[in-house]
Amino acid sequence: MILSHRLTKTVAALHDSNGLSCSLKISQKMKLHKLLLLFAALTFTASCGGDDPILPPGEDGGNNEQPGGEEELDAEAKAIVSRMETPEILRDGSTLLICHTSSETVNGAKKDVVTYTIEYDKKEYHSRWVAFRFDSATRKKNVSRSGSFMDDPLLPSDCQIGSSSYSGYDRGHLCASADRLYSLDANQNTFYMSNMSPQLSSFNQGYWVTLEGLVQKLGRNEGFSDTLYVVKGGTIRDGQILTHVNRSNGAKVAVPKYYFMALLRIKNGIYSSIGFLLEHKNYNYTYEDPVAESAMKKHAMSINQLETTTGINFFPNLPDTKEESIENQCITSVWGL
Repeated sequence: MILSHRLTKTVAALHDSNGLSCSLKISQKMKLHKLLLLFAALTFTASCGGDDPILPPGEDGGNNEQPGGEEELDAEAKAIVSRMETPEILRDGSTLLICHTSSETVNGAKKDVVTYTIEYDKKEYHSRWVAFRFDSATRKKNVSRSGSFMDDPLLPSDCQIGSSSYSGYDRGHLCASADRLYSLDANQNTFYMSNMSPQLSSFNQGYWVTLEGLVQKLGRNEGFSDTLYVVKGGTIRDGQILTHVNRSNGAKVAVPKYYFMALLRIKNGIYSSIGFLLEHKNYNYTYEDPVAESAMKKHAMSINQLETTTGINFFPNLPDTKEESIENQCITSVWGL
């Protein structure tokens, strides 16, 4: 069952940098977001680190059958999982599906534009993936980095970890601040801690940043794609976690062993794809002297190979007749490498 909450209610009171309660401000902003809580069993709360109570029959507004098909999704959930960039979601009760949006003017009309979607693992306090797109509405550069770190207001309170720095690691963006420069609201959305991952500084600032920059350059190039679909993340499946970082509230945040990107572009009706997998370790590069783009070529692989490594089914909404051939591609020259 997927429960959809329109966030006109205050999920949690947050505090601004001066320590003042800003729950009213968050309540107003919540109208721009939708929270999709993903369960494999019938649950009442999206608790982190504990069993969820069972709903009595009918109290969720529908039947309480074990989800297994598209018919179990409400209209909002269907809209999210049907987006081309959204990977296949888990249905075992371990994750939350969260979609952040901002109100933007598109072709003269106001509409909610998706900033990014994440699937958040409740046990590891870390996202399985973050997905977004560069298109005519989101590739623009209208603002600069302007956000501040804060807990994600769409997460239940017991899934939040606080906004302070990680001990020994950067608060590494998954959906980068520089990925979302079309509005201030969209940029602020990237600073939620649900979008952060504990990253070694030399990896974050001197290595991963180069791949991010390449993708941003391609995503903002209208000649390269009509739409560029992006999925990023760090591996948090068994055997692919380096360690855990302790938080003051007792949460233990997974530190991924690898980071990945899955890219899919469409141009004039033709799809092409590529994947990248980078080991999370110290590199001899810095923000001032990052690794060259050409170094990313050795990390390239097909989407099918990336799926085997990560256990994530990327781009499941591709046409069935084309998905296999598209996801077997790994033509680095297409991607500027």
